[in-house]
Amino acid sequence: MRSHRYSRAAAVAALAVVAALTVGAPPAAAANPAPDVVPALQEWTAGTGSLQLTSSSRIVVPAGAAPRVGQLATQLVAEVTELTPLRLTTATGGPAQGDITLKVDPNASYGGVLATLKPEAYRLDTTATGVTVTGASDTGLYYGTRSLLQILVRGTTVALGSAVDYPNYAVRGFMLDVGRRYFTPEFIQSYIKWMGWLKLNTFQLHLNDNEIQAPNGDWTKAYSAFRLKSTNPTFSGLAATDGSYTRADWDSFEATAAAHAVTLVPEIDAPGHARAFVKAHPELGLNGGNSDNLDLSKAATTDYMKSVYSEFAPWFKGPALHMGADEYPGDKGLQRTYINTMAGHIRSLGKQVRIWGDFNSFPGGATGSDRDITINSWNNGYYSGQNAIDDGYDVINSNDSNLYVVPFATYYHPQGLDGAWLYSSWEPNVFADQTVPAQHARLKGAMPAVWNDLVHATYTELDVHGLVKKSFAVLAQKEWSGTRSGTDYGAFVARVTAVGMGPGVAYIRPVVNPNDLALGKPTTASSQETSGLAPVFATDGEQSTRWASTYSDNQWIQVDLGATKSIGNVVLDWEGAYGKDYDLQVSPDGTTWTTVAQRRGRTTAGVDTIALTSVAARYVRMQGIARGTTFGYSLFRFEVLADATDLARGGTASASSQETANFPAAKAIDGDPATRWSSAYTNGEWFQVDLGASKTVGRVVLTWEAAYGKDYDLQVSANGTTWTTVSARRGENGGVDDVTFTPTTARYVRMQGVTRGTTYGYSLYTVEVRGS
Repeated sequence: MRSHRYSRAAAVAALAVVAALTVGAPPAAAANPAPDVVPALQEWTAGTGSLQLTSSSRIVVPAGAAPRVGQLATQLVAEVTELTPLRLTTATGGPAQGDITLKVDPNASYGGVLATLKPEAYRLDTTATGVTVTGASDTGLYYGTRSLLQILVRGTTVALGSAVDYPNYAVRGFMLDVGRRYFTPEFIQSYIKWMGWLKLNTFQLHLNDNEIQAPNGDWTKAYSAFRLKSTNPTFSGLAATDGSYTRADWDSFEATAAAHAVTLVPEIDAPGHARAFVKAHPELGLNGGNSDNLDLSKAATTDYMKSVYSEFAPWFKGPALHMGADEYPGDKGLQRTYINTMAGHIRSLGKQVRIWGDFNSFPGGATGSDRDITINSWNNGYYSGQNAIDDGYDVINSNDSNLYVVPFATYYHPQGLDGAWLYSSWEPNVFADQTVPAQHARLKGAMPAVWNDLVHATYTELDVHGLVKKSFAVLAQKEWSGTRSGTDYGAFVARVTAVGMGPGVAYIRPVVNPNDLALGKPTTASSQETSGLAPVFATDGEQSTRWASTYSDNQWIQVDLGATKSIGNVVLDWEGAYGKDYDLQVSPDGTTWTTVAQRRGRTTAGVDTIALTSVAARYVRMQGIARGTTFGYSLFRFEVLADATDLARGGTASASSQETANFPAAKAIDGDPATRWSSAYTNGEWFQVDLGASKTVGRVVLTWEAAYGKDYDLQVSANGTTWTTVSARRGENGGVDDVTFTPTTARYVRMQGVTRGTTYGYSLYTVEVRGS
């Protein structure tokens, strides 16, 4: 029998080995946190370690995959090229080390997704050998690529682990009133792409409307517009002359929407808000045509509106058509009959029907009304979400108290929605003072709305964008995965800034200084005038948003850079409510402050660039002493620039041409990111800067306006005559091009255009020339 006894020596030796292994062993690797994407992931199973992607990585489509998977792979290659340093290729078949595989598998595991929402679900699985993005459908696969791209814009390593992600609601929308104010096709296209980036999926365009009151009661002098332009002679003169969309325009919207998992919902509003139709046919309007309402007592009115829907329904690829149908001051019985009749007609055209709900203004409420309609509940008094559910309607939350913006008015969130409140207190089941059960089967989702009531105001479409951008990502977060992003609003804003706005949106992307250390960082203040003028809007990169304090002297705003940084310049861009006397202060800890610059006796708004000499700090503060007006302090921008010498500053700029006297070459090197140089509208234009003496150059940063260079060369010269190309750029997409190259000695640096990216010329906000 073999003995089971150990000798004392053997036992001691064994313990020594165990001790050696325990003491000398490295600590276990930490589990990876969930990737910071927007909206936040629903489920995350952590791995340890990461996978490094390189330009040798491929995007692989399995053999036999549906055509849309291959199309998405090609689209993803272009998007990765635009947003990251990687230059990937596509392949068909099986993956190799470091590849990204795209596939559709409706039978994969998608965690806790509701069955009705499963087509939008996806998996993102990363192992040491590669990344696999699996969608339950083409739509889910697209959303998975958005999350992967958001990871890659922050670095080309991907944390090992498995994400399972899906929405909480089917309709995650946004409505834009283009009836009262024309928005360009470039704007519409950019918004579709931005919505896809945030996994918002429904874009409603309110295509006709008019000013709210007629001037002196005369509706012939009132502004109105219908934005679709048909070639059918029957509708000649109906389209607005100050901007409308042709069939080709709309087809381009639909194509972009299909590529970005967005559904367009066109809204043709009647019988109220219908001045455009009454203007075209006065005989169909109330009060003999002196009205913005249709006369529903005439059969010809209903027949005409049927012809409008029949004409334009074939333009629309999505399943739904919105007929407006609220706020009609005429006979409610006729209004109910009109809604029922037109709903049946629209369904006969192959479309689902949506309306704005105001059945509480009808005798008997919704009794006798068509139930095969989806309601946008916009006001609890007119018809709440709970009213709609009780009456058997599917409902979308468009509650005016929470979700309406009327730009620069005195009502309905004129400075944009309150993102902080939405983040902490709102969900799609919250209808102001009423709450319905979360994810109720009839609650389809939410749709905030921008109404351009002020038809004669002078704001631009980009000003509207500045207001919308404040809360867009918050709404996307709440509609996709609710509170999964945590409770820290400042951290969420920083995450939104870090992931950016996605590919193809140069038209609406803010022009930011790439050396701005404050961009998207936590920003606080002693006070704020209103919720729409919060301190975070001074560091969001937008030119049209701002912070404003209460109306007293001793106010401050400060930014936490996240770590100690070496600071060069600080830029304060004052709104009309500027500071007369103020100090610029820095701190290592947010408690002990040192004044590094003083301003006294300022007399105007505008840009104040405060030059510092290598100041190290984590916190930077503008400490107000005396206001320059009777209002408070208000800043469009609070930039803290890294201490890195821009060799172009102080140099001499020249160019082959300039568009107008307002856009000379000098504007690209003046340090102000809001000014620019623009060329004539031809290819081959150039911009150059004379550094004044030979310098070692290894990096050039070009910040393009919307008129960017698609193909261009960066060149250097010792004498301004003989040029050497140091970087040939091809297929660029605008935005910020941060170009590095082998350091070389040069006095002159040139952007030599080859091909423009638009029909305009070349236009640069800033040209920065730096060492290696």
